[in-house]
Amino acid sequence: MEVTSALKIKNICVFGGSSPGKENEFLKSANHLGRVLAERKIHLVYRGGNLGLMGSVSITAFLGGSQVLGITPKALAKVDIIGKTIGEELQVSTMSDQMNAMFNHVDAFIALPGGLGTLEEIFHISSWAQLHIHHKPIGLLNVNVFYDNLLSFLDQVVEQKFLTSSA
Repeated sequence: MEVTSALKIKNICVFGGSSPGKENEFLKSANHLGRVLAERKIHLVYRGGNLGLMGSVSITAFLGGSQVLGITPKALAKVDIIGKTIGEELQVSTMSDQMNAMFNHVDAFIALPGGLGTLEEIFHISSWAQLHIHHKPIGLLNVNVFYDNLLSFLDQVVEQKFLTSSA
């Protein structure tokens, strides 16, 4: 008897830094994630551009044969803050439209290390899960214990009864 997964992930949204970060391991992990997505024929949805960890994962996935969709607010695309988007680009009006479009195109989410934008995306999509707006898997790629302090903080939030442990 073959066991099949209840959820087949075909499209995944990857959040991560538009900087490569300080540790070389961050970039290695982004490239590895891109290769794994391509090997498993999983399509990548991301916030667009070719810089930092997001650029690395998108380039590697695209070169490996994955379909790649960068969803970018028009204002950011115009001023070229994020670099050239790899693969297909969907321009939207606002950052909120960007998050909604990424959400609507994927089956799951994973976060590489990153800054405020990445944290905003993690908390945004996690709060939607807490509110039962979705039941899509959310993962943190905890490269070099990058997310350990965040996870400790969330444990404290649970301990102080501002969040349930199930959330």
